[in-house]
Amino acid sequence: MKAVRLLRPGSPLEEQEIEIPSISPRDVLIRVKAAGICHSDAHYRAGVSPVHPLPLTLGHEVAGVVERTGADVRSFTAGERVCVHYLVTCGRCNYCRTGTEQFCPTAQMIGKHRDGGFAECITVPEHSVFHLPDEIPFEQGAILMCSSATSLHALNKARLRAGETVAVFGVGGLGISAVQLARHFGAAEVFAVDINPTKLALAERFGAISVNAAVSNPVEQLRELARGRGVDVALELIGLPLTMRQAVQSLAILGRAALVGLTQESFEVASYTELVNKEAEIIGVSDHLASEIPVLIDLARTGKLDLSHGITRTVPLEAGAVNGVLDRLEEFGDDVRVVITP
Repeated sequence: MKAVRLLRPGSPLEEQEIEIPSISPRDVLIRVKAAGICHSDAHYRAGVSPVHPLPLTLGHEVAGVVERTGADVRSFTAGERVCVHYLVTCGRCNYCRTGTEQFCPTAQMIGKHRDGGFAECITVPEHSVFHLPDEIPFEQGAILMCSSATSLHALNKARLRAGETVAVFGVGGLGISAVQLARHFGAAEVFAVDINPTKLALAERFGAISVNAAVSNPVEQLRELARGRGVDVALELIGLPLTMRQAVQSLAILGRAALVGLTQESFEVASYTELVNKEAEIIGVSDHLASEIPVLIDLARTGKLDLSHGITRTVPLEAGAVNGVLDRLEEFGDDVRVVITP
């Protein structure tokens, strides 16, 4: 089968012909119908976040159709529409038993530690597979598995309460979901912070108040819009030290900054004025949980979460096309989410 793979960090992805993956008794073989291209994939290609073993097929946002199941699989049959939770875990350790499976010591992320969805087929364990309702197109089902799921997890970690204000730093694939989810869970106001007018206009369509960080200091804009007090929750979805610092600086008393974006760099915090004196919090957000996925699927099925505008375009399963998307992501271009449709 054809796959688009990372052979060396810092080099373009390449097409390879590889064997269709075999399945164990509890595995599901899925024919990929859609695979989202995430900003994390650009980090993997660049070597910012290590990928092993190499060569490896990238792609952790996957939806498709069951091709074949292992002998012990009971929940799925050939021909069913499915989407994939990107973490493959043991299911037995303390982290898995307590609902924090992203810290499972044997956890593997598809597209980072084991072959992912930039291919014609993928094999994953049964417990990583979820039924995809007919109402949700494959392309939307794919991006639901990362951009929406991680945004939901970030809001959960930030303990968003109805009536609070939220600032979303970065209106890409995660940001568009975060805006909608924050409003769904009762945020009084949602502010979308970006430097791209096209993305800000999209956020406004979903009820956000846009804050153009290219025009003036977003922290000052947020304080003005939030009546001088700052915001209760700030989600940082970009992964830049500058925006991480701005997210913290924008907080109100008892505010919480949830950091999602990936970076190897550090950022400064004025511990007394920005944290201690406000009892504010900085919260790390790692991946998401399988238990959160059914909530998202139901929101998308009922139209409460609209991902149709979050998909900028689709591309074929070709290395040149995928590398072009990754190049634009590194440049923070206009694309919100691009999806591969093999």
